[in-house]
Amino acid sequence: MNTATRPLPWLPRRPLESAASGLCLALPNVHAIGGVVIRELYRRKDFYVLFILTALITLVMGSVNFFNEAKVVRYLKEICLFLIWVASLVIAITTTARQIPAEREHRTIFPLLAKPVTRSQLLLGKCWGCWLASGLALLVFYVFFGLVSGLREHALPLASYFQALTLHGAMLGVVCALTLLGSIVFAAPSSTNTITLVVVTGILLLGRHLNTVALGLAEPWQTMVYALYFALPHLELFDVRDLVIHNWGAIPWLVWLGALGYAAVYAALFLGAACALFRRKALS
Repeated sequence: MNTATRPLPWLPRRPLESAASGLCLALPNVHAIGGVVIRELYRRKDFYVLFILTALITLVMGSVNFFNEAKVVRYLKEICLFLIWVASLVIAITTTARQIPAEREHRTIFPLLAKPVTRSQLLLGKCWGCWLASGLALLVFYVFFGLVSGLREHALPLASYFQALTLHGAMLGVVCALTLLGSIVFAAPSSTNTITLVVVTGILLLGRHLNTVALGLAEPWQTMVYALYFALPHLELFDVRDLVIHNWGAIPWLVWLGALGYAAVYAALFLGAACALFRRKALS
């Protein structure tokens, strides 16, 4: 046997080889933890409540007919999409906020970490599972909404629907990462739910106006508000409901891709901060 090309066992492994092997070991753990989160969502009946709520909203939208007025359908679509946004945020925040506190309360976090699972892998798996669970719920919303809207208007702009769904899902990824960070900082899930929901709602409603507010302030408040404006994740950028409501054309695909990258950067920052805090946090 030719052993000239075999690596010697006492030679140190290259950094790239170590990183690749570590990634191969981490991915199954992250995926397995994420699958547990999805099964938990099914057991808690949140999915079924969401399914019934979706059916009721879309059926009501499809059954209303006022003199065949086209604008009435747009108003109903706007109401339905608003409820979809509210419901998806509630599902994402409440599902993510209870993950780590529930593991600590039931003391199931210690067997998890006793296995070859690091704290960072645990957080990544929880965030991955919460994002997938929220995405599945969001997909149910959009599928039923699209079916009823298509039957009602006899048109279905697939590109606009796809962009609205994917951007909405990317925004939920940022929200899940932010909520997971809050669950490390705050002790009770109720505190995490309330504070995260207030912060996300404030960003969605007021985030785009902070630069205008800063113009009317004196120093140093103007600089502080401007810094806050550029530091916050502008979740309102992912709100493209008007594309679906008014059946407009799709936004440029490079802009869509840039928005997904923007969401990935902020989700990575929040997850990195959560992992750094969780590694230093006492579990007892």
